Amino acid sequence: MMSPTPDQPSFVLGNRDLRVEDVLHVMRSHPLISFEPAVLHRLEQARRVVEKHVESGTPVYGLTTALGANVGKAIMPSELQAYQARAICARSVGIGEAASDELVRGVLFTRLAGLSTGGSGISPSVFHALLALLNSGICPVIPSVGSIGVADLPAMSHAMLVLMGQGRARVGGKEIDAAQALSDAGLAPAVLGPKDGLALISSNAWSVSCAIEAFDKASQALANLNRAATLTMEGFRSNLSPLDERVQSARPTPGQQASAAQIRALLDGSALWEKGAARRVQDPLSIRCVPQIHGAVLWARQGLREHIECELNGSGDSPLVVQDPDALLSSSNFHIPGLALSLESLGASLAQAASASVQRCLRLYSPATSGLPMQLTKHGPEHSGFATVQKTLTALWNEVRHLANLACLDFFPVSEGAEDHAPMAPGVAAKTARLAERVTMIAAIEMLSAAQAVDLAQVSPQGAGTRDTYARIRERVSVLDTDRPLGIDMDEIIGMLRERPFGLPEQVAP
Repeated sequence: MMSPTPDQPSFVLGNRDLRVEDVLHVMRSHPLISFEPAVLHRLEQARRVVEKHVESGTPVYGLTTALGANVGKAIMPSELQAYQARAICARSVGIGEAASDELVRGVLFTRLAGLSTGGSGISPSVFHALLALLNSGICPVIPSVGSIGVADLPAMSHAMLVLMGQGRARVGGKEIDAAQALSDAGLAPAVLGPKDGLALISSNAWSVSCAIEAFDKASQALANLNRAATLTMEGFRSNLSPLDERVQSARPTPGQQASAAQIRALLDGSALWEKGAARRVQDPLSIRCVPQIHGAVLWARQGLREHIECELNGSGDSPLVVQDPDALLSSSNFHIPGLALSLESLGASLAQAASASVQRCLRLYSPATSGLPMQLTKHGPEHSGFATVQKTLTALWNEVRHLANLACLDFFPVSEGAEDHAPMAPGVAAKTARLAERVTMIAAIEMLSAAQAVDLAQVSPQGAGTRDTYARIRERVSVLDTDRPLGIDMDEIIGMLRERPFGLPEQVAP
């Protein structure tokens, strides 16, 4: 095992359960990965079970019999080793845009985590080779299209081609032949033994890593919506009584109280808490019901976290190595409909929150509800103000609404009907991530609109979060006086949110 340099972060596998944040850390900070001695012991014990079955000639899927539609058909003993490499080559059928280096690091790390549980029976030497590949900084080129979430065979095969010195890889952003990348790093191609190829690729590491990206983008989107909604409350001069803890505890649906606590924290110190500060007795639902709407996102987000972390700390291998007594058992733990459905739920809940954000913008633009000048311009009908921003909001909402549609139900049976169900998790994760990005754009527009409302209302946001949000907006974009191209302003705020993301306070999350 390599040792980290004094200035290089490190991460040790096997000393605790993994969380979503651990994988994000590996994706972004490039720590040197090592493992606890107990991991090697598990690998050695599991490998002995595999070798025992090879010696006995017992029919075992993917070990002594073929894969997929050829299930049950024996592999000649002389072909056991070569078959594993061919299995990887044959399943390298991914196409399309390559995954980012960040995502690829997540895939390699997630597979290492799964292998470390001992359920795969992989050769310790191959485990070490995969670890060395990740630590070297070599990123296999993984096409983004091909996996259907029933073990990510296409994506994982492209990743593991590089381990064998085949395929393409990126090093320092430059794409080169895998053999050259290994040689430059002082690494030799891995030599696969029986079951090693299947152990490397029969994994949902691709789906899980894509889900982690979606989780992170959704978390950022929700943090941005919190900021946008509270700044709207300042400009609208909202009634904050629905945020009262007594109100929230009267019907504490999952996520609602945590969301209300986040909103209260952002408004802590605001003049809106003073008696008589509210402009209306009761505000529109898009403002009044933020804890209920955003609370549903928190609830869905927590459900996705639980599914992801189950995958990170479990074994989805089939056949699964078990001990006492030693056995290789056919398994279906690679099937992840729960992960796909939790992603769908998060996307739908974010779409609900995005809809409310759009409605808050429309309420701000309307004098009948906001008490502010029409379209947030003080110059009257000779100026458009924020009028045409409604077109941008509508275009974004249209895309969000489309992306919120279920994708996990659309699949065909494959492998002669042996694989007649698929959760389509990678595609669901990809659309959820894109949906979250569009929601952040909507939140940016609401922030810009709310800042204009604050200026027109001539109020000074004093909430702990709203004061900061307003200041950061005005650092980048000035108040709208005479009409100007607002697309530039919106892009400026979107860029700000990407460069300096607002955090979601985990201490009050469910």
